[in-house]
Amino acid sequence: MAMIMDGKATAQRIRNEIKDAVEQRKAKGLAVPGLAVILVGEDPASQVYVRNKQKACEEVGFYSEKHTLSAQTTKEELLSLIKTLNNQENIHGILVQLPLPQESGLSEEDVIQTISPDKDVDAFGYGNVGKIMVGNASFLPCTPAGVMELLKTYGIDPAGKEAVVVGRSNIVGKPQALLLLAANATVTIAHSKTKNLADVTRRADILVAAVGKEKLITGDMVKEGAVVMDVGMNRGEDGKLCGDVDFDAVSLKASYMTPVPGGVGPMTIAMLLKNTLVAAVKVDEKK
Repeated sequence: MAMIMDGKATAQRIRNEIKDAVEQRKAKGLAVPGLAVILVGEDPASQVYVRNKQKACEEVGFYSEKHTLSAQTTKEELLSLIKTLNNQENIHGILVQLPLPQESGLSEEDVIQTISPDKDVDAFGYGNVGKIMVGNASFLPCTPAGVMELLKTYGIDPAGKEAVVVGRSNIVGKPQALLLLAANATVTIAHSKTKNLADVTRRADILVAAVGKEKLITGDMVKEGAVVMDVGMNRGEDGKLCGDVDFDAVSLKASYMTPVPGGVGPMTIAMLLKNTLVAAVKVDEKK
């Protein structure tokens, strides 16, 4: 039976460390880290995510701003706001909640590339993606970094292990593979066109599922003793949140496993806070 990796407890530890760091900054007369979140439209899920990010900022003592724009916002208006925030000294991180509403016609790429690389705390921009590629990252993408932090917390060293990442998105799959590679794992990326997916996943000492398809990874797709990181966040037929992994079946074979909810999810916001703190420290270093 797998040991369940507690993302909530790990994320709380990181938040406590960040809160202590903020108090130390205040005592030294340094700026409080500031995060600006931009929400376009009224998507209920996006509203929940933004609210959670604001609560997290409040908990650790960050300054935060929320900018809510209608789905009819023009490209010029949105990019103008981002440029204003780029130049705002009390803002160290800028996050535009994705996805943008389809009806807005706004380009996510235009939006992401307008954010200053120094404030790109999601690490989605070309500048930060390139740094991750060459192993010199300013900021680590939040969800993949959360996976790596959980592995570290539970004493799982990827070095020399075979890692399989199922999913090739720019947000999780690709950067996750790069972070595992940087940790000296031998990495395979699998995706919707992979032939004999189960044969590939059964090789994994560390398996990361990041597709967004309910219970895609079944018990027979996992080798005995594997570490299984479930990044998926889906709504099951019963209305409950579930991951990409069949938890009941896979937990009988895995040595360690993340649950959904309560696994990788809480880590994402914790790593966003960490990136914002890093951004504030980098500003200090330039002075």
